[in-house]
Amino acid sequence: MTLEPPKGLKSNLVRTYNRFTDQYVNGSSKPDEWKRLVFGLCLFHAVIQDRRKFGPLGWNIRYDFTDGDLNVSLAQMHEYLDKFEAVPYRVLRFLFTEINYGGRVTDDKDRRLINNLVSTFVGADVLSDGYAFSPSGTYMSLGLPTVKEYLDAIKAYPIQPKPEIFGLHENADITCDQNDTYDMFATVLSLQQRVASSKGKSQEEVIGELAADVLGRLPARFDMEQVQGRYPTTYHESMNTVLAQECIRYNTLLSVMERSLKETTKALKGLVVMSPELEKVAFSMYDNQVPDMWAAKAYPSLKPLSSWVNDLLDRCRFIAEWVESGTPAVYWISGFFFPQAFLTGTLQNYARKHTFAIDTVSFGFQVMDGLGPEPPAPEDGCYIRGLFMEGARWDDKVRLLGESRPKELFTEFPIIWLRPEQHRKKPEGGLYDCPVYKTLTRAGTLSTTGHSTNFVMYLELPSDKDQGWWINRGVGLFTSLAF
Repeated sequence: MTLEPPKGLKSNLVRTYNRFTDQYVNGSSKPDEWKRLVFGLCLFHAVIQDRRKFGPLGWNIRYDFTDGDLNVSLAQMHEYLDKFEAVPYRVLRFLFTEINYGGRVTDDKDRRLINNLVSTFVGADVLSDGYAFSPSGTYMSLGLPTVKEYLDAIKAYPIQPKPEIFGLHENADITCDQNDTYDMFATVLSLQQRVASSKGKSQEEVIGELAADVLGRLPARFDMEQVQGRYPTTYHESMNTVLAQECIRYNTLLSVMERSLKETTKALKGLVVMSPELEKVAFSMYDNQVPDMWAAKAYPSLKPLSSWVNDLLDRCRFIAEWVESGTPAVYWISGFFFPQAFLTGTLQNYARKHTFAIDTVSFGFQVMDGLGPEPPAPEDGCYIRGLFMEGARWDDKVRLLGESRPKELFTEFPIIWLRPEQHRKKPEGGLYDCPVYKTLTRAGTLSTTGHSTNFVMYLELPSDKDQGWWINRGVGLFTSLAF
């Protein structure tokens, strides 16, 4: 048997306090500190559990935090409050977020988040009267004498909490509702009949037309002899190697697609046997999903098949223009199979040009929102475009990160100058280390190259707010959206 946590912040708190007694609530040598910190920790427990409903915006990975984590944390806090004259907040926060709860957190961005969240709920400010856990003041620090009074106060909370208590923007509610809707439609689609109705086109006809359409739009594979002849491997231009590797990867994908589409078309006509692999390709196309056979050879993407094919054509066009017209002034970072190789190549070019050791070179960042549509290439480094931001937006009037507009979930980010520097010292304040991901799922696995399959890099973006504000917001940049 399993015991699932209640759905909702309010229900979670009610269930937790129903387990307490008046003796437990008042059972400390520092009663006021104990009562307020217990409430703060229980609210923190409810927040990190209910934050999962926002999907990757809440947590990169969905963690199963349990009542056992809360019980151990409460026991440790009780012991430390009785043992020390001053409350050791730093020790308590370390125990909570690095051991008790943090022992489950495997993603470094999630670890950064939980360490930031806990400071709102467990700290010296929690002991002051009128301290609010949320900007609106709905959730205040409570130091009440009985469990009944706590329960009465909790029951006055709204049934549907606003995203502010989680540290998120109001738009997060839209993201949550969208996630629920997509899950429901995915379930409905999985139950869809595979038999066509008496009217309209048959399933085989629809799949055949789709296969013919995609096959007709596929570009020709890149001529590797021509590419390597025009862009040979040289010491001073690492981008030639990056281009050749990208062409090889796209050729592999195009070959798999062309072969499977032709075989599927033949199988629909009864000319060859419809193998399980071809059947999966056909059914995926009918459901407007990317077949697993293609996805295994492709770049990470969440797009449906129709958008995915258009995106593939745009990517191939970007590489083809690079081959035909030379190195672009602005790189479309979304068009790379493996953007980490492109970033390393940029650093190599700079290090070799100035005869620096590459391990002493790193990127500086500058948002170039004043550039025209076709700027010249920079002397050092490179310009990149094609990033989308979630959780915030770039305010070009003040040239800083700003709050998202209502109902605007994603915004296109301006061109960024990746400027290599030797022995660069990172600015101490006024920045947000914004993670860049390939897809909206955010979570990835460590590949054999030593890189994540999803995370690309951190970008330093100027901000007039504390970095923790944007960490709680779940602000991130993406090379590709889900539509």
